[in-house]
Amino acid sequence: MAQGVLPFKYEEEKKDFCTTALCGSLLYLDLLQKMRFFRIVRDNLRAKAGKQGWSDLQFLLCLIWLNLCGGECVDDVRHMAGDDGLMLILRHLELRSCFGRRRQKMKHQWRNGKRSPFPSPSAIFRYLLLFHNAEEEKLREPHTAFIPESNEYLLGLVAINKAMLEFLQMNNPQHIATIDMDATVVESNKEEALYSYKKFKGYQPLNSWWFEQDYAVYTEFRDGNVPAGFEQKRVFIKTLDCLPEDVDKVYLRSDTAGYQHDLLKYCEMGENKRFGRVEFAIGCDVVEDFKKAVYEVEESDWHPVYKELEIRVNGKVEVKRLETGQEWAELCYVPQEISRSKKGPDYRYLAIREVMYERELPGDEMEALCQQILPFPNVKLNNKRYKLFGVVTNMDWDGESIIHWHRKRCGNSEHVHSEMKEEFCGGQLPSGKFGVNAAWWLIMLISLNLNSIMKNIVLGKVWKKRRMKSIRFSIINIAGRVIKKGKELIIRVSKGHPCLDLLISSRKRIASLCSCCVPGG
Repeated sequence: MAQGVLPFKYEEEKKDFCTTALCGSLLYLDLLQKMRFFRIVRDNLRAKAGKQGWSDLQFLLCLIWLNLCGGECVDDVRHMAGDDGLMLILRHLELRSCFGRRRQKMKHQWRNGKRSPFPSPSAIFRYLLLFHNAEEEKLREPHTAFIPESNEYLLGLVAINKAMLEFLQMNNPQHIATIDMDATVVESNKEEALYSYKKFKGYQPLNSWWFEQDYAVYTEFRDGNVPAGFEQKRVFIKTLDCLPEDVDKVYLRSDTAGYQHDLLKYCEMGENKRFGRVEFAIGCDVVEDFKKAVYEVEESDWHPVYKELEIRVNGKVEVKRLETGQEWAELCYVPQEISRSKKGPDYRYLAIREVMYERELPGDEMEALCQQILPFPNVKLNNKRYKLFGVVTNMDWDGESIIHWHRKRCGNSEHVHSEMKEEFCGGQLPSGKFGVNAAWWLIMLISLNLNSIMKNIVLGKVWKKRRMKSIRFSIINIAGRVIKKGKELIIRVSKGHPCLDLLISSRKRIASLCSCCVPGG
C-alpha cells in the first residue's frame, strides 16, 4: 500500500478573482438594511459619537458577523478579514451609503491601505471597554449577590434589541406574549469570575424568551454567584416594558427559580398598569409542608398524565393519548409566606408524581437515606416510592393542560441556551471585566435574534426549527465570485447550486417587508 500524502497540493492563486466563502451572509445585510439598522444604532448607541476611527455601526456589524459566521472569540475576526470578496462587498456598500465630504474621506482611507472592512481585535477590545462601569465595581462586597448598574452604552444595546423586536412585530404581529424566564450558567476560567451553584466559576445571565415570536426580549448579565431567582420580579417588569404596544395578553412560565412570592403576587394582583393580571405556571419548591399535603391526597384523586401523539392513518392524522407513567393531583396547600393575611393572593398547587421502579433496601433508615442521596424530591406512598414535582398557577385550566403547557418551556429554553453557548459566541467570554462580558453577551443576543427574524419572516416554516449550524452549512457558507460592473456588484455561485433559488426568493421577501414605522426611521 502506497505511503505518504494524497496526490494533491495547495498553491496560492496567481490572479485575484475576488471570491468569498460567505455569500449567504449578505441576506442578513439585506435584512439589516430593511429594518434600517444603521439608523437604529445611530439613535440609540453613541459610544463612538464624535470620535475618530471606527464607528458604532462598524463595530456592531463586525461582532454580529462574527456570531453569524461561526466565530468564537475576538481573534477570529482575522479569518473574516481574509475574505477578499466580502471585503469588496462591504467596502462598496459602505461607500454607497456615504455622500459629500464623508465619501471623499472614506475613499481616502481605503486608498491609504485600509484593506480590511473589520476593526482589528485590539480595536474591538478597546471598544468593548467602553461598556464597563468601573464606578459600580467599587460597590461590590465579598460573598454577596451584586448586579452592577448598566451604563448608558449597555442600555443602548438593550434599546437596539427592542427596536429590532418592533420590526419583527410589525411584520409578524402577535397579540399574546408567553414569556419564558430561565437562567443559564456560562463557564469561565477568568480570575474575576465567581463560583456558581454548579461548583464551577462562571456567569449566570437571566433571559426572558418570547415563545410565540422565538425572540429573546430581555437579558440581564449576572455573576455566577447570583441566584437565578434573585430580583426576578424586577427583570420581569423590564421585560414587560420591552414588549411592543399592540401586545394585549401576557403569560409567564418559569422553573422553580421563579418561585418568588413577590413575583407571584405582582402577577396575581394585577400590579402592572398595562397588562393587569398576568397568568402564570411556575415550578414550586417541594418542602416538608408540601409533602404533608401530598400524603393527605386520596388515591382516587390522582389523575394520569397522558402524552398526545399524532399518527397518520390512511392519509388522515389521528391523535392518540399515551400514558406517561406520571400522575397529577390538586393539593389543599397554603405556604406560610402567604397565610398571614386573608387578603393575600390565592394560588392553585399541583403535585406530579412518577413511580420509581428501582428496588428498595429494607430498613427503617431507608426513608432518611433516600431524602439525602436522591437528587430530586421523593415520597413513599402505598409502599411505592415516587419522584415528586410541584407547579403553582393562578390559571383556571384543567390540571393536565397546565402541566403540558408549562413543560413547553423546558425544551425550548434549554435549546436556546445551548445555541447561545455552542453555536454563537456566548460560550466564550472575552474578558475578566464584567461590563465587557455583558456587552459581548448582549451583542450575541442581538445576533441570535437577527437569525430568528430571518427564520421566522424570511426563510419560512421549513427553516424555523433549524439550528444555526444547519443555517451556516446550507445558506451562509456558500462560495461565490464577486464581480464589479460600474456601480453594480454581481455575485456568482456555482452552476446548479441548490440554494441559489432560495437566495433569490429570500431577497424578494426581504424587499416586501415593512420598515416605515421602525424607531429611528
